[in-house]
Amino acid sequence: MALANPRTLFLLAFLGCLGLMGGALFLEHYVGLEPCPMCIVQRVCVILFAVVCLIAAIHGPARLGRRLYAVLAMLFAALGAGTAGRQVWLQGVPPDQLEACLPSLEFMLDALPLQEIVRLVFHGTADCAEVSWTLFGMSVPEWSLLAFVGMILFSLFQLLRRS
Repeated sequence: MALANPRTLFLLAFLGCLGLMGGALFLEHYVGLEPCPMCIVQRVCVILFAVVCLIAAIHGPARLGRRLYAVLAMLFAALGAGTAGRQVWLQGVPPDQLEACLPSLEFMLDALPLQEIVRLVFHGTADCAEVSWTLFGMSVPEWSLLAFVGMILFSLFQLLRRS
């Protein structure tokens, strides 16, 4: 049985990312969940993964190109998984041990240097630890982590496949 065409698989991964972003925008605009800074980083990682997959689908690379796209996609998926994993961990920390809430991302971009913004966002705060919505007992960051694990597995498959 022949494996699916890499171009088709990259296109399907791109469409899956569109579905993830559609779900995130639905939760934000229709359910009323405001994304915390860590959620925004995860969205950026999904978008970057999707862009890599779209370029790979359009390009239709040979073996070396497919592997390069897979490594780049895996890098963005791993960054997103790390952020989601940190947020899941923060949700398990007692509230009295968490930092105060961060200012808005817009304010931080205007007032702070980039390395300080990155440090604050990845450190996480009480607003990142709040569980305000669940589906089947899993919070949004847990679902996000699951999606990033799927992206990493997809990238590994594209990287290691022979044909």
